[in-house]
Amino acid sequence: MEGGAGLYNPRTVEEVFRDFKGRRAAIVKALTSDVGEFYQQCDPEKENLCLYGLPNEQWEVNLPAEEVPPELPEPALGINFARDGLSEKEWLSLVAIHSDTWLLSVSFYFGSRFAFDKADRKRLFDMINGVPTIFEVVTGNMKKQTKEKSSAANRNGNLSKSDSKVRSSDGKNSKAVQANNEEDGSEEEDEDEHGETLCGACGDGDGTGTDDFWICCDVCEVWFHGKCVKITPARAEHIKQYKCPACSNKRARP
Repeated sequence: MEGGAGLYNPRTVEEVFRDFKGRRAAIVKALTSDVGEFYQQCDPEKENLCLYGLPNEQWEVNLPAEEVPPELPEPALGINFARDGLSEKEWLSLVAIHSDTWLLSVSFYFGSRFAFDKADRKRLFDMINGVPTIFEVVTGNMKKQTKEKSSAANRNGNLSKSDSKVRSSDGKNSKAVQANNEEDGSEEEDEDEHGETLCGACGDGDGTGTDDFWICCDVCEVWFHGKCVKITPARAEHIKQYKCPACSNKRARP
């Protein structure tokens, strides 16, 4: 099975982390932007189903591998059975927690298979630990990041809300740059404030492309790459209140 076996065997810490990020991005999509499709595929009338994140950032809901033991650790089995017994928010949160656990087990399976030493295992864990968990993304429970973004928003209080939620690729509010040119030293302060910003979707830091920009969710106050949530700068200018995919899908199904 493609979901269980994966597409390749990463052998270095960097390759394992790249594999981790690809699988993580896939599951985040399933539980946020693709949640309607994911919900429908998890029919409780079907057999035991698993949510697989693939290294190429695609996800699939499928039966577990037939061989025992499988080539890779398996995700949580039978996620579909609890779908109608919980609120959608509770069910998605539970799937997110088990998906986080599965991603760790897959990464350290590779670490064991290719005999990572203590230093490499620690480096791999530190790299993984620097990325928000799927549970944090799905529930919006990113307190530290929220606190940083709230502080940044207060720093730019002279901007309208829609203006202040868009950031350029260098880590500064794109609208704030012009305003801050009138205040000596404030631009440097703002850059320091956003130095540790991570995208709530992909987990990466500030982009390097000149066209990259960020947008902040008005509900959970988490920042996202525009490309990760499919929002362009032009579109952002006309959004009065932006809700990220996770916040948009928090309504429980009737």
